[in-house]
Amino acid sequence: MAKYETLLPRFLKYVKVNTRSNPDSKTVPTDPKEVAFLKTLAQELTNLGLQDVHTQAQSGYVVATLPANDGGNTPVFGYIAHIDTADFNAENIDPQIHENYDGESDIQLSKDGKWVLKTSAFPALHNYKGQTLITTDGTTLLGSDDKSGAAEIMTAMEYYINHPEVKHGEIRVGFAPDEETGTGADHFDAKDFNTKYAYTVDGGPLGELEYETFNAAQTTVEIQGNEVHTATAKGVMVNALQVGIDYHNLVPAGDRPELTDGRQGFFHLFKMEGTPDHAKLVYIIRDHDRKVFEQRKQELQNIADKLNADFGEERVTVETHDQYYNMREILEKDMTPVEIAKTAMENLDITPVIYPVRGGTDGSKISFMGIPTPNLFAGGENMHSRYEFVSAQTMEKAVDLILEINKLNSEQSN
Repeated sequence: MAKYETLLPRFLKYVKVNTRSNPDSKTVPTDPKEVAFLKTLAQELTNLGLQDVHTQAQSGYVVATLPANDGGNTPVFGYIAHIDTADFNAENIDPQIHENYDGESDIQLSKDGKWVLKTSAFPALHNYKGQTLITTDGTTLLGSDDKSGAAEIMTAMEYYINHPEVKHGEIRVGFAPDEETGTGADHFDAKDFNTKYAYTVDGGPLGELEYETFNAAQTTVEIQGNEVHTATAKGVMVNALQVGIDYHNLVPAGDRPELTDGRQGFFHLFKMEGTPDHAKLVYIIRDHDRKVFEQRKQELQNIADKLNADFGEERVTVETHDQYYNMREILEKDMTPVEIAKTAMENLDITPVIYPVRGGTDGSKISFMGIPTPNLFAGGENMHSRYEFVSAQTMEKAVDLILEINKLNSEQSN
Protein backbone atom coordinates (compact mmCIF):
# COMPACT_ATOMS: atom_id res chain seq x y z
CA MET A 1 0.00 0.00 0.00
CA ALA A 2 1.26 3.45 -0.88
CA LYS A 3 2.27 5.67 2.01
CA TYR A 4 0.32 8.60 0.57
CA GLU A 5 -2.65 7.12 -1.26
CA THR A 6 -3.45 10.22 -3.30
CA LEU A 7 0.10 11.01 -4.39
CA LEU A 8 0.44 8.74 -7.42
CA PRO A 9 -3.14 9.23 -8.70
CA ARG A 10 -2.68 13.00 -8.33
CA PHE A 11 0.60 12.90 -10.24
CA LEU A 12 -0.90 10.78 -13.04
CA LYS A 13 -3.82 13.19 -13.33
CA TYR A 14 -1.49 16.18 -13.50
CA VAL A 15 0.85 14.81 -16.15
CA LYS A 16 -1.96 13.89 -18.52
CA VAL A 17 -2.74 17.59 -18.93
CA ASN A 18 -0.68 19.33 -21.61
CA THR A 19 0.87 22.41 -20.01
CA ARG A 20 3.79 22.94 -22.36
CA SER A 21 4.94 26.55 -22.20
CA ASN A 22 5.66 28.59 -25.32
CA PRO A 23 9.14 30.15 -25.56
CA ASP A 24 8.05 32.32 -28.49
CA SER A 25 5.11 33.92 -26.69
CA LYS A 26 5.22 37.36 -25.09
CA THR A 27 2.23 36.80 -22.82
CA VAL A 28 2.40 35.98 -19.09
CA PRO A 29 1.84 33.07 -18.71
CA THR A 30 3.04 32.10 -22.16
CA ASP A 31 0.26 29.64 -22.96
CA PRO A 32 -3.48 29.47 -22.12
CA LYS A 33 -3.09 25.78 -21.24
CA GLU A 34 -0.98 26.81 -18.25
CA VAL A 35 -3.60 29.29 -17.09
CA ALA A 36 -6.33 26.65 -17.25
CA PHE A 37 -4.29 24.12 -15.30
CA LEU A 38 -3.31 26.67 -12.66
CA LYS A 39 -7.01 27.40 -12.16
CA THR A 40 -7.64 23.73 -11.43
CA LEU A 41 -4.83 23.75 -8.88
CA ALA A 42 -6.27 26.87 -7.25
CA GLN A 43 -9.61 25.10 -6.94
CA GLU A 44 -7.90 22.00 -5.51
CA LEU A 45 -6.14 24.13 -2.89
CA THR A 46 -9.46 25.75 -1.98
CA ASN A 47 -11.17 22.37 -1.74
CA LEU A 48 -8.43 21.09 0.55
CA GLY A 49 -9.02 24.01 2.89
CA LEU A 50 -6.02 26.27 2.33
CA GLN A 51 -6.57 29.97 2.76
CA ASP A 52 -5.99 33.12 0.71
CA VAL A 53 -5.82 31.17 -2.53
CA HIS A 54 -5.15 33.66 -5.29
CA THR A 55 -3.31 34.27 -8.55
CA GLN A 56 -0.58 36.89 -8.66
CA ALA A 57 -1.66 39.35 -11.34
CA GLN A 58 1.78 40.04 -12.80
CA SER A 59 3.35 36.57 -12.64
CA GLY A 60 0.49 34.12 -12.96
CA TYR A 61 1.67 32.22 -9.87
CA VAL A 62 -1.08 30.54 -7.86
CA VAL A 63 -0.38 31.16 -4.17
CA ALA A 64 -2.06 29.75 -1.06
CA THR A 65 -1.51 29.67 2.70
CA LEU A 66 -1.75 26.91 5.29
CA PRO A 67 -2.07 28.68 8.65
CA ALA A 68 0.23 27.73 11.50
CA ASN A 69 -1.04 25.44 14.24
CA ASP A 70 2.05 25.33 16.47
CA GLY A 71 1.21 28.45 18.43
CA GLY A 72 4.73 29.84 18.16
CA ASN A 73 6.86 32.29 16.26
CA THR A 74 7.87 29.89 13.52
CA PRO A 75 9.30 31.55 10.38
CA VAL A 76 7.03 31.24 7.36
CA PHE A 77 8.35 28.69 4.86
CA GLY A 78 7.28 28.40 1.23
CA TYR A 79 7.28 25.59 -1.32
CA ILE A 80 7.24 26.23 -5.07
CA ALA A 81 6.84 23.97 -8.09
CA HIS A 82 6.37 24.88 -11.74
CA ILE A 83 3.60 23.34 -13.78
CA ASP A 84 4.81 23.94 -17.33
CA THR A 85 6.71 21.31 -19.27
CA ALA A 86 9.65 21.69 -21.61
CA ASP A 87 9.89 22.16 -25.34
CA PHE A 88 9.14 18.52 -26.24
CA ASN A 89 5.95 16.76 -27.29
CA ALA A 90 3.44 16.95 -24.43
CA GLU A 91 0.26 16.06 -26.27
CA ASN A 92 -1.59 12.88 -25.22
CA ILE A 93 0.82 11.91 -22.46
CA ASP A 94 0.16 8.28 -21.53
CA PRO A 95 2.16 7.40 -18.40
CA GLN A 96 3.16 3.78 -17.98
CA ILE A 97 3.43 2.17 -14.52
CA HIS A 98 6.04 -0.51 -13.91
CA GLU A 99 5.63 -2.07 -10.48
CA ASN A 100 8.42 -3.87 -8.64
CA TYR A 101 11.04 -3.07 -11.27
CA ASP A 102 13.88 -5.60 -11.13
CA GLY A 103 16.67 -3.04 -11.50
CA GLU A 104 18.25 -4.91 -14.42
CA SER A 105 15.87 -5.15 -17.36
CA ASP A 106 15.39 -2.71 -20.21
CA ILE A 107 11.92 -1.15 -20.15
CA GLN A 108 9.84 -1.21 -23.31
CA LEU A 109 8.16 2.16 -23.67
CA SER A 110 6.31 1.96 -26.97
CA LYS A 111 4.18 -0.96 -28.04
CA ASP A 112 5.96 -1.17 -31.38
CA GLY A 113 9.31 -1.67 -29.64
CA LYS A 114 10.84 1.44 -31.19
CA TRP A 115 11.50 3.26 -27.92
CA VAL A 116 13.26 1.44 -25.11
CA LEU A 117 14.58 2.71 -21.78
CA LYS A 118 17.89 0.83 -21.74
CA THR A 119 20.03 0.25 -18.69
CA SER A 120 23.10 0.49 -20.93
CA ALA A 121 22.17 4.07 -21.82
CA PHE A 122 20.65 4.96 -18.45
CA PRO A 123 22.55 3.05 -15.75
CA ALA A 124 20.73 4.98 -12.99
CA LEU A 125 17.92 2.47 -13.52
CA HIS A 126 19.93 0.05 -11.40
CA ASN A 127 19.17 2.25 -8.38
CA TYR A 128 15.46 1.46 -8.53
CA LYS A 129 15.23 -2.26 -7.84
CA GLY A 130 11.92 -3.15 -6.24
CA GLN A 131 10.39 0.27 -6.87
CA THR A 132 7.45 1.44 -8.94
CA LEU A 133 8.58 3.45 -11.95
CA ILE A 134 6.40 5.74 -14.02
CA THR A 135 7.63 6.22 -17.59
CA THR A 136 6.38 7.62 -20.87
CA ASP A 137 5.08 5.55 -23.78
CA GLY A 138 8.01 6.81 -25.84
CA THR A 139 6.10 9.42 -27.81
CA THR A 140 6.11 12.28 -25.29
CA LEU A 141 7.93 13.52 -22.24
CA LEU A 142 6.44 12.57 -18.87
CA GLY A 143 6.19 15.92 -17.12
CA SER A 144 7.80 14.82 -13.87
CA ASP A 145 9.66 18.11 -14.28
CA ASP A 146 7.93 19.51 -12.39
CA LYS A 147 4.55 17.95 -11.82
CA SER A 148 6.25 15.59 -9.40
CA GLY A 149 7.02 18.63 -7.28
CA ALA A 150 3.49 19.99 -7.68
CA ALA A 151 1.95 16.67 -6.65
CA GLU A 152 4.32 16.32 -3.71
CA ILE A 153 3.59 19.79 -2.36
CA MET A 154 -0.17 19.34 -2.77
CA THR A 155 -0.02 15.95 -1.07
CA ALA A 156 1.94 17.38 1.85
CA MET A 157 -0.70 20.09 2.31
CA GLU A 158 -3.44 17.47 2.16
CA TYR A 159 -1.61 15.47 4.84
CA TYR A 160 -1.63 18.46 7.18
CA ILE A 161 -5.33 19.08 6.59
CA ASN A 162 -6.09 15.44 7.39
CA HIS A 163 -3.73 15.38 10.41
CA PRO A 164 -4.34 18.57 12.38
CA GLU A 165 -2.44 17.06 15.30
CA VAL A 166 0.82 17.44 13.34
CA LYS A 167 2.31 20.78 14.34
CA HIS A 168 3.77 23.20 11.81
CA GLY A 169 4.32 26.86 11.22
CA GLU A 170 2.64 28.95 8.55
CA ILE A 171 3.30 27.53 5.11
CA ARG A 172 2.98 29.22 1.75
CA VAL A 173 2.53 27.30 -1.50
CA GLY A 174 3.30 28.59 -4.98
CA PHE A 175 2.59 26.97 -8.34
CA ALA A 176 4.45 28.65 -11.17
CA PRO A 177 4.12 28.95 -14.95
CA ASP A 178 6.92 29.32 -17.49
CA GLU A 179 9.91 28.01 -15.59
CA GLU A 180 11.01 26.17 -18.71
CA THR A 181 11.06 29.36 -20.77
CA GLY A 182 13.28 31.00 -18.15
CA THR A 183 10.76 33.80 -17.60
CA GLY A 184 8.43 32.40 -14.95
CA ALA A 185 9.96 34.11 -11.93
CA ASP A 186 10.63 37.44 -13.66
CA HIS A 187 7.40 38.92 -12.36
CA PHE A 188 7.12 36.91 -9.14
CA ASP A 189 5.70 39.02 -6.31
CA ALA A 190 8.01 38.17 -3.41
CA LYS A 191 6.27 40.68 -1.14
CA ASP A 192 2.95 38.93 -1.74
CA PHE A 193 4.51 35.50 -1.12
CA ASN A 194 5.94 36.90 2.12
CA THR A 195 8.07 34.04 3.46
CA LYS A 196 11.33 33.95 5.39
CA TYR A 197 12.67 31.12 3.24
CA ALA A 198 11.36 28.98 0.42
CA TYR A 199 12.22 25.83 -1.47
CA THR A 200 11.65 24.94 -5.08
CA VAL A 201 10.75 21.24 -5.26
CA ASP A 202 12.19 20.86 -8.73
CA GLY A 203 15.30 18.71 -8.44
CA GLY A 204 16.12 15.27 -9.76
CA PRO A 205 16.88 11.99 -7.99
CA LEU A 206 16.68 11.19 -4.30
CA GLY A 207 18.81 13.39 -2.07
CA GLU A 208 19.47 16.30 -4.41
CA LEU A 209 19.86 19.55 -2.47
CA GLU A 210 20.99 22.47 -4.59
CA TYR A 211 21.93 25.97 -3.60
CA GLU A 212 24.51 26.83 -6.24
CA THR A 213 23.52 27.51 -9.82
CA PHE A 214 25.02 29.04 -12.93
CA ASN A 215 25.10 32.73 -13.67
CA ALA A 216 23.33 32.99 -17.00
CA ALA A 217 23.10 35.39 -19.92
CA GLN A 218 21.94 35.34 -23.52
CA THR A 219 23.85 37.09 -26.29
CA THR A 220 22.51 37.93 -29.73
CA VAL A 221 25.07 38.66 -32.45
CA GLU A 222 23.75 40.52 -35.50
CA ILE A 223 25.87 40.66 -38.67
CA GLN A 224 25.21 43.00 -41.58
CA GLY A 225 26.67 41.74 -44.80
CA ASN A 226 27.03 43.31 -48.24
CA GLU A 227 25.33 41.03 -50.73
CA VAL A 228 26.10 41.45 -54.42
CA HIS A 229 25.95 39.16 -57.41
CA THR A 230 28.54 36.44 -57.16
CA ALA A 231 29.87 37.34 -60.63
CA THR A 232 31.13 40.68 -59.31
CA ALA A 233 31.67 39.70 -55.67
CA LYS A 234 35.46 39.89 -55.49
CA GLY A 235 36.54 42.64 -53.15
CA VAL A 236 32.95 43.78 -52.70
CA MET A 237 30.81 41.07 -51.11
CA VAL A 238 30.69 40.66 -47.34
CA ASN A 239 28.90 37.36 -46.76
CA ALA A 240 27.17 37.65 -43.38
CA LEU A 241 26.98 33.88 -43.06
CA GLN A 242 30.74 33.57 -43.55
CA VAL A 243 31.32 36.32 -41.01
CA GLY A 244 29.11 34.37 -38.62
CA ILE A 245 31.32 31.33 -39.11
CA ASP A 246 34.41 33.47 -38.58
CA TYR A 247 32.88 34.91 -35.43
CA HIS A 248 32.07 31.49 -33.99
CA ASN A 249 35.54 30.19 -34.80
CA LEU A 250 36.96 32.88 -32.52
CA VAL A 251 34.87 31.66 -29.56
CA PRO A 252 37.02 29.36 -27.37
CA ALA A 253 36.59 25.93 -28.92
CA GLY A 254 36.80 23.98 -25.66
CA ASP A 255 34.21 26.05 -23.84
CA ARG A 256 31.14 24.20 -25.05
CA PRO A 257 28.53 22.27 -23.03
CA GLU A 258 29.51 18.94 -24.58
CA LEU A 259 33.13 19.44 -23.50
CA THR A 260 32.63 20.75 -19.97
CA ASP A 261 31.31 19.57 -16.62
CA GLY A 262 31.42 20.36 -12.90
CA ARG A 263 32.17 24.03 -12.35
CA GLN A 264 33.35 24.64 -15.90
CA GLY A 265 31.35 27.30 -17.68
CA PHE A 266 30.65 27.53 -21.40
CA PHE A 267 29.41 29.37 -24.45
CA HIS A 268 26.58 27.59 -26.25
CA LEU A 269 25.56 28.53 -29.79
CA PHE A 270 21.94 27.40 -29.98
CA LYS A 271 20.64 29.35 -32.94
CA MET A 272 22.19 30.48 -36.23
CA GLU A 273 20.23 31.81 -39.15
CA GLY A 274 20.51 34.21 -42.02
CA THR A 275 21.48 35.00 -45.59
CA PRO A 276 24.60 36.54 -47.14
CA ASP A 277 22.96 39.92 -46.45
CA HIS A 278 22.21 39.43 -42.77
CA ALA A 279 22.88 36.76 -40.19
CA LYS A 280 22.13 36.20 -36.53
CA LEU A 281 23.81 33.98 -33.92
CA VAL A 282 22.35 33.45 -30.46
CA TYR A 283 24.49 32.20 -27.58
CA ILE A 284 23.86 31.39 -23.97
CA ILE A 285 26.68 32.05 -21.51
CA ARG A 286 27.01 30.09 -18.29
CA ASP A 287 29.48 30.16 -15.40
CA HIS A 288 29.29 29.61 -11.64
CA ASP A 289 31.90 32.28 -10.95
CA ARG A 290 30.45 35.79 -11.28
CA LYS A 291 33.79 37.36 -12.23
CA VAL A 292 34.45 34.79 -14.96
CA PHE A 293 30.84 35.16 -16.09
CA GLU A 294 31.40 38.89 -16.68
CA GLN A 295 34.62 38.11 -18.53
CA ARG A 296 32.78 35.69 -20.79
CA LYS A 297 30.24 38.36 -21.72
CA GLN A 298 33.06 40.76 -22.51
CA GLU A 299 34.84 38.13 -24.59
CA LEU A 300 31.91 37.92 -27.04
CA GLN A 301 31.98 41.70 -27.36
CA ASN A 302 35.74 41.63 -27.92
CA ILE A 303 35.33 39.25 -30.86
CA ALA A 304 32.87 41.64 -32.48
CA ASP A 305 35.24 44.55 -31.87
CA LYS A 306 38.07 42.65 -33.58
CA LEU A 307 36.00 41.83 -36.65
CA ASN A 308 34.72 45.37 -36.92
CA ALA A 309 38.28 46.67 -36.69
CA ASP A 310 39.25 44.34 -39.54
CA PHE A 311 36.34 45.65 -41.64
CA GLY A 312 37.05 49.24 -40.72
CA GLU A 313 33.39 49.72 -39.94
CA GLU A 314 30.72 48.28 -37.66
CA ARG A 315 29.16 45.21 -39.21
CA VAL A 316 28.89 43.03 -36.09
CA THR A 317 26.77 44.11 -33.12
CA VAL A 318 26.38 42.28 -29.82
CA GLU A 319 23.49 42.55 -27.39
CA THR A 320 23.63 40.67 -24.08
CA HIS A 321 21.06 40.42 -21.33
CA ASP A 322 21.44 38.62 -18.03
CA GLN A 323 18.95 35.85 -17.27
CA TYR A 324 19.72 34.82 -13.68
CA TYR A 325 22.54 34.67 -11.17
CA ASN A 326 24.12 32.08 -8.91
CA MET A 327 21.84 31.82 -5.86
CA ARG A 328 24.86 30.91 -3.75
CA GLU A 329 25.65 34.65 -3.55
CA ILE A 330 22.54 34.99 -1.41
CA LEU A 331 22.42 31.67 0.39
CA GLU A 332 26.01 31.69 1.61
CA LYS A 333 25.02 34.72 3.71
CA ASP A 334 22.35 32.66 5.47
CA MET A 335 22.55 28.89 5.07
CA THR A 336 19.58 28.22 7.37
CA PRO A 337 17.25 26.71 4.74
CA VAL A 338 20.07 24.55 3.39
CA GLU A 339 21.07 23.31 6.84
CA ILE A 340 17.49 22.54 7.82
CA ALA A 341 16.93 20.58 4.60
CA LYS A 342 20.21 18.73 5.07
CA THR A 343 19.32 17.76 8.65
CA ALA A 344 15.83 16.75 7.57
CA MET A 345 17.27 14.41 4.93
CA GLU A 346 19.65 12.86 7.42
CA ASN A 347 16.78 12.33 9.87
CA LEU A 348 15.00 10.41 7.09
CA ASP A 349 18.11 8.35 6.24
CA ILE A 350 18.44 10.17 2.93
CA THR A 351 22.00 10.99 1.92
CA PRO A 352 22.16 14.64 0.83
CA VAL A 353 23.60 15.05 -2.65
CA ILE A 354 24.95 18.59 -2.90
CA TYR A 355 26.67 19.86 -6.03
CA PRO A 356 26.73 22.98 -8.23
CA VAL A 357 23.82 22.87 -10.66
CA ARG A 358 24.71 23.25 -14.31
CA GLY A 359 21.56 25.25 -14.85
CA GLY A 360 19.16 27.37 -12.87
CA THR A 361 15.84 27.24 -11.06
CA ASP A 362 13.14 29.77 -10.29
CA GLY A 363 14.94 30.00 -6.96
CA SER A 364 17.90 31.53 -8.77
CA LYS A 365 15.77 34.63 -9.30
CA ILE A 366 13.60 34.47 -6.19
CA SER A 367 16.67 34.30 -3.95
CA PHE A 368 17.73 37.70 -5.30
CA MET A 369 14.24 39.03 -4.54
CA GLY A 370 14.81 38.59 -0.81
CA ILE A 371 13.66 35.01 -0.24
CA PRO A 372 16.56 32.53 -0.08
CA THR A 373 15.27 29.56 -2.10
CA PRO A 374 17.35 26.39 -2.49
CA ASN A 375 16.11 23.43 -4.52
CA LEU A 376 14.93 20.02 -3.27
CA PHE A 377 14.70 16.74 -5.16
CA ALA A 378 11.37 15.89 -6.77
CA GLY A 379 12.44 12.53 -8.21
CA GLY A 380 12.53 12.83 -11.97
CA GLU A 381 15.29 11.47 -14.19
CA ASN A 382 16.06 12.02 -17.90
CA MET A 383 13.92 15.14 -17.88
CA HIS A 384 12.78 16.93 -21.06
CA SER A 385 12.82 13.71 -23.04
CA ARG A 386 10.86 10.62 -24.04
CA TYR A 387 13.06 8.69 -21.60
CA GLU A 388 11.89 10.62 -18.55
CA PHE A 389 10.85 8.55 -15.54
CA VAL A 390 10.20 8.91 -11.84
CA SER A 391 10.00 6.54 -8.87
CA ALA A 392 6.80 6.53 -6.82
CA GLN A 393 8.90 5.76 -3.74
CA THR A 394 11.16 8.76 -4.34
CA MET A 395 8.11 10.97 -4.66
CA GLU A 396 6.88 9.66 -1.31
CA LYS A 397 10.22 10.53 0.24
CA ALA A 398 9.94 14.04 -1.19
CA VAL A 399 6.66 14.42 0.71
CA ASP A 400 8.38 13.05 3.81
CA LEU A 401 11.09 15.67 3.38
CA ILE A 402 8.63 18.56 3.16
CA LEU A 403 6.96 17.38 6.36
CA GLU A 404 10.28 16.89 8.15
CA ILE A 405 11.57 20.34 7.17
CA ASN A 406 8.44 21.92 8.60
CA LYS A 407 8.76 19.83 11.76
CA LEU A 408 12.34 20.99 12.29
CA ASN A 409 11.38 24.58 11.56
CA SER A 410 8.65 24.44 14.19
CA GLU A 411 10.76 22.66 16.80
CA GLN A 412 13.72 25.01 16.42
CA SER A 413 11.52 28.09 16.73
CA ASN A 414 9.39 27.11 19.75
